[in-house]
Amino acid sequence: MVNSWINQAIGKIEADFQRSADTHLIKLDTPNLTGVDIYLKDESTHPTGSLKHRLARSLFLYALCNGWIRENTTVIESSSGSTAVSEAYFARLLGLPFIAVMPSSTAKKKIQQIEFYGGQCHFVDHASKICSESEKLAQELNGHYMDQFTYAERATDWRGNNNIANSIFRQMNKEQHAIPTWIVMSPGTGGTSATIGRYIRYQRLTTKLCVVDPENSVFFDYFNNGDKNITCANGSNIEGIGRPRVEPSFIAGVVDEMRQIPDPASIATINWLENIIGRKTGASTGTNLYGALLLASEMVAKGQTGSIVTLICDSGERYLDTYYNPEWIKDNIGDLSIYTDALNNFSQTSVLKCPSKA
Repeated sequence: MVNSWINQAIGKIEADFQRSADTHLIKLDTPNLTGVDIYLKDESTHPTGSLKHRLARSLFLYALCNGWIRENTTVIESSSGSTAVSEAYFARLLGLPFIAVMPSSTAKKKIQQIEFYGGQCHFVDHASKICSESEKLAQELNGHYMDQFTYAERATDWRGNNNIANSIFRQMNKEQHAIPTWIVMSPGTGGTSATIGRYIRYQRLTTKLCVVDPENSVFFDYFNNGDKNITCANGSNIEGIGRPRVEPSFIAGVVDEMRQIPDPASIATINWLENIIGRKTGASTGTNLYGALLLASEMVAKGQTGSIVTLICDSGERYLDTYYNPEWIKDNIGDLSIYTDALNNFSQTSVLKCPSKA
């Protein structure tokens, strides 16, 4: 009987996957950038609106096949929002109760979407508490703590099977520079960067992986000093990426280079991008793209040609009260002007000088 329910649950998720199309790969229109092409893999077009839809599907299948989720199991997840939105979607698909443990500062739109899919939100006052609180709830409710920060890197088949890396290289196949010089990704769990990095190595490709970290996150420092015990007192202002501790799913060994991106640069970049593609994106997309633009500028300066691929992680419509709210930016991020000027200069000259934070 148990196996019968699990079989049906897996079948529902697989059927949902068959109904879904792949996400678009957008070539960025940058007329003054010659010899280097930049592409954006648009993960905002998933049914739940973000890159985390892939992760949630993988985590549910992993937990079902391991026997961790059964009929009527309450699923608990620690999340800054997007993963919880996607997991709430799959929990509703399977008729399971779902609780998201998240910081009280999480964007209101994400909270509304979790509740739309039938999930409950349980708030903590700091991002560092979401994991311990999730474990506590799982014990109290005899539920399953999904734990994306531990299982993200192992729940996804990094060898292929239409994962995000496989999709990127397939879509790049007919482009002028079909094998990207760089793929740029920011770490939340670290699971996506692990998948991409492993796939590159498994396929013996020349592409390099650059991981870009926001402020108030430990991944950049860990990559450079190897200290797994490093922590950060403050939480990241860029929702969905950056962590106050080194998460098990972050695999430094697959990363070729890391950059730390100032928060004002991330926000200035989403405004710059909106003028090019005509729509809003989340701040983690700004972190990704600013890193990609830095690499493009450096390639031009060295006389190199090639392509760079990065991701649109989610839509900016989730963040109208934060990243697109001037008062919130003033109180939480600061002055964007030096980065806005730097990006405008890049548009004209293909040179992006990384200024000191204002």
